[in-house]
Amino acid sequence: MSKFADLGLKEPINKALVDLGYETPTVIQEKAIPQILSSNEDLKAFAQTGTGKTAAFSLPIVELADDQDNNTQAIILSPTRELAVQIGKNIEDFSKYLPKLKVVTVYGGANIEQQIRQLKKGAQIVVGTPGRTVDLIRRRALKLGNVKWLVLDEADEMLNMGFKEELDKVLEATPETKQTLLFSATFPREVEAIAKNYMHNPVEVTSGQKNQGSDNVTHQYYLVNEKTRYPALKRVADINPNIYAIVFCRTRRETQEIADKLIQDGYNADSLHGDLSQAQRDSVMEKFRKKNIQMLVATDVAARGLDVDNLTHVINHKLPDQIENYNHRSGRTGRAGNKGISVALVNRKERNKLNPIERILKKKFIETTIPTGKEICEKQLFHLIDKVEKSEVNTSEIDSFLPNIYDRLKDFSREELIQKFVSLEFNSFLSYYENAPDLNKMSSDRDRDRGDRRNRNGRMSSEDMTRFFINLGRKDRLNPAKLMGLINEQGINSNVEIGAIDILDTFSFFEIDKNFESQTLDAFSDNSPEFNGRRVNIEITKTERKGGGRRRGGKRRNEDNDNKPSRGFGRTRNSGKKPYPKKDNNGNNGNKNRNSRRSRRR
Repeated sequence: MSKFADLGLKEPINKALVDLGYETPTVIQEKAIPQILSSNEDLKAFAQTGTGKTAAFSLPIVELADDQDNNTQAIILSPTRELAVQIGKNIEDFSKYLPKLKVVTVYGGANIEQQIRQLKKGAQIVVGTPGRTVDLIRRRALKLGNVKWLVLDEADEMLNMGFKEELDKVLEATPETKQTLLFSATFPREVEAIAKNYMHNPVEVTSGQKNQGSDNVTHQYYLVNEKTRYPALKRVADINPNIYAIVFCRTRRETQEIADKLIQDGYNADSLHGDLSQAQRDSVMEKFRKKNIQMLVATDVAARGLDVDNLTHVINHKLPDQIENYNHRSGRTGRAGNKGISVALVNRKERNKLNPIERILKKKFIETTIPTGKEICEKQLFHLIDKVEKSEVNTSEIDSFLPNIYDRLKDFSREELIQKFVSLEFNSFLSYYENAPDLNKMSSDRDRDRGDRRNRNGRMSSEDMTRFFINLGRKDRLNPAKLMGLINEQGINSNVEIGAIDILDTFSFFEIDKNFESQTLDAFSDNSPEFNGRRVNIEITKTERKGGGRRRGGKRRNEDNDNKPSRGFGRTRNSGKKPYPKKDNNGNNGNKNRNSRRSRRR
């Protein structure tokens, strides 16, 4: 295996590479660098995400660029601000011992006047996003008449983002004699079209087969439905105490919603998407690189160019719209010889989308069961024990306190001390997952003959559910997981479907398949359950939607009475409960946080 010193790079560059810890080139670097150094032919290079594409094209440009000529000699286009900034930073690192070689990075969302001033000072290498690059060309601040190298990095993504027109304008501004270098992680037809239209008899180099996934990444999928998708995401995180992951979502809105939920539930998480300012994006990425954030929820576009090592997981909260993007996502983990896991949360319809991805990856997805509450508690408990076992004790800092501590604890046996320690540190997890439902059962297709009663999201319609009142709420330390556990404990039916759950302060509501209405009433009546010392009472509250209004028993009710259990309409138990809150104009309960799940410290 060759070393960087064997690739023909000059001494200042090799010295910088040694400082950076670069020793052995990757496959794509070993193939592309000598080719660019020795030939003026256009180059079409395939390399998976995380295999060192940036060094593969930037090192030979740094080697060949004339640092005595201040004209722009290389223009490197990338799809996103993050990737452009990262490429510019890498080139600065590679050229640290070549002080006359200047690189300027230009992108939207930053002060264009400042970028113009930088360009006027002279820069041999310019890295930019397509939109800002074209803007600077129009302003005549960026002149590409002397360009020798044009690099299209992540060409597939630039096309996906609709930058074809901008690419055409940049190409028009560059001379015919330039060398075009096209780098991409996937080669769909559109990228092949770029190569055909913009390049002349390009040489092709690859690291591995086109579009194939990394050998270091294991691909798993969990079967979910829309109700269990987010709880399953949390359980994937909880079964992996040292998780360091990117969670991919399809839209900016979904990205922000999932990040907000994770933060509210006590996870070290944050979001990265196009609605954030550059300062916000930089702040989030800085925290993520320092591992102050364990789970970064991101869109495909925002995550392009993220240079983060040692990710343990990539989690697809939703599969990408374009299957080629799955390879980009999964390539964020399993880098630099490390192992990684790519997880897909899919429902039964989405599971069919895995087949074409498997053909591209030339790998099979492993179906994995969603961890149970017991499995998570066991994993977290022994993770805690491992941390205690491996922790170093510096008695010099606590020596003065030890005599008093020993005296206070002298009456406890070894077993009692361990029990107290584990309970103190672990009770929040045990409490959260106490009576936790089996999400695998909830996610499976139950009672398939009910399929015609489900809406487009796979859920049963409200007309097929019975809404129950229960005399427990947040003040009783009730949360959705505990309520589902309480319902399951009554032995109603293993296939009963639980619908929407609304947790309020002193009471709550839940929905159950109306075919199990009588069994539910009978079960709670016969079992006389208690919860935290309180007797549990339930009753039916009937609601129908007709003609835009809410009706009960065919009679119009005013909004003040709209949320009360019905009288003389259907079966009820333990009537006479507290009045219910009014609903707002959108039909929502007055308490905005009715669905919030209680955080548990991790």
